[in-house]
Amino acid sequence: MNKAQLVEAIADKVGGRQQAAEAVDAVLDAIVRATVAGDRVSVTGFGSFEKVDRPARYARNPQTGERVRVKKTSVPRFRAGQGFKDLVSGSKKLPRGGEVAVKKAPKGSLSGGASATVKKAAAKKTTAKKTTATARKTTAAAKKATTAAAKKTTAKKATAKKATTKTAAAKKTTAKTTAAAKKTAAKSAPAKKATAKKAPAKKSTARKTTAKKAAAR
Repeated sequence: MNKAQLVEAIADKVGGRQQAAEAVDAVLDAIVRATVAGDRVSVTGFGSFEKVDRPARYARNPQTGERVRVKKTSVPRFRAGQGFKDLVSGSKKLPRGGEVAVKKAPKGSLSGGASATVKKAAAKKTTAKKTTATARKTTAAAKKATTAAAKKTTAKKATAKKATTKTAAAKKTTAKTTAAAKKTAAKSAPAKKATAKKAPAKKSTARKTTAKKAAAR
């Protein structure tokens, strides 16, 4: 029986395949975490999981017979409970499919020890999931706020550039108009001077004509 078959076997008892898969994952994860931390996980009637330290030693390579040094290490160990052993050996009959093969724990035995450690590990996992979800939501909100602020800043810069461009164009137009007015004024000045010079000449001619008429009389 593999993990998928185990999930299928308990699906009807826990309310569905999804709930069964989550339950199996949670139990296995809690057992592994507690064992790695050095705690002994004991399930009444089933067995216990514990971490065992192996000191450094010498061993022999079975192929060459050469002596090899093995480093210090830690390994997991499972010890089957007496009830489990009796069922496997046949000294006790296996209950029917609807009954629980593993002996139930006595009242008050789940208040501490390895069982409490298993519960704490499962609770930590749930809390970690909630924290991760909250962090993701916060990050998404922060990204949206940053994007909106960046868009507003870009719009303000574009408006400022347009205003600056319009001001520069108006200044150029004013400068061109002023220059044209100066050129026109400069051209008009000589014409006015010439007109002023012709005016006295006309007056002198009129005086001479008047004098001639008077002499003829």
